[in-house]
Amino acid sequence: MKIAFLGTGHMAGKESRNYERVRRGWTDPWRPQSPWKNSLGNIYQKIRDHDLLDKRKTVTALKAGEDRAILLGLAMMVCSIMMYFLLGITLLRSYMQSVWTEESQCTLLNVSITETFNCSFSCGPDCWKLSQYPCLQVYVNLTSSGEKLLLYHTEETMKINQKCSYIPKCGKNFEESMSLVNVVMENFRKYQHFSCYSDPEGNQKSVILTKLYSSNVLFHSLFWPTCMMAGGVAIVAMVKLTQYLSLLCERIQRINR
Repeated sequence: MKIAFLGTGHMAGKESRNYERVRRGWTDPWRPQSPWKNSLGNIYQKIRDHDLLDKRKTVTALKAGEDRAILLGLAMMVCSIMMYFLLGITLLRSYMQSVWTEESQCTLLNVSITETFNCSFSCGPDCWKLSQYPCLQVYVNLTSSGEKLLLYHTEETMKINQKCSYIPKCGKNFEESMSLVNVVMENFRKYQHFSCYSDPEGNQKSVILTKLYSSNVLFHSLFWPTCMMAGGVAIVAMVKLTQYLSLLCERIQRINR
């Protein structure tokens, strides 16, 4: 009986040691693992944890880069919309309101300085002084219709003074304005046949020499905002496409596992 009791106690102690080995992660309770294998397992676990940490850092960095790229694309689109708005209320509006759209040929009939008009110029902060400028009138013959019409330099010239074809910049020295007008008058006498713009409907009994906003100017003004808008849309679309392909690749890898 004593021997049996001792044997039972010996077996119980052995089972407790086996349980301790299983709890510590040994697969075989009767064959304890060597310290060498334990160290290899620890090294493998550290390498795996390091790889997972690197992957998380890479994913975080990619996420931050994608967010910055999307913000850049959205900022480009917002800037282009603002540029469209500014151009729409300034350049495009003036271009659409202009009725002198048909390019024609004009022949000089008469050019002369008729009278002088008063004007004011800035001499500093809250300072304005009066001066005068000479009024140059140019009458031309419109080749397409044969009409005698008054020629204006630009659309703005007609808005400032409907009696003058050319208005020099208002300054304190009247002699400088007069000399500038004389140069313009001599150029008209030298080149009597030139291109001009007329109203195709015939409502305006005048023609202009130069359009403030031509089709070429309008194209170049709208070209760069359009490029910025296209670039912003392309950046956002590429980021979204990259995210979609990344998720699709991850799903395929999970299915293959």
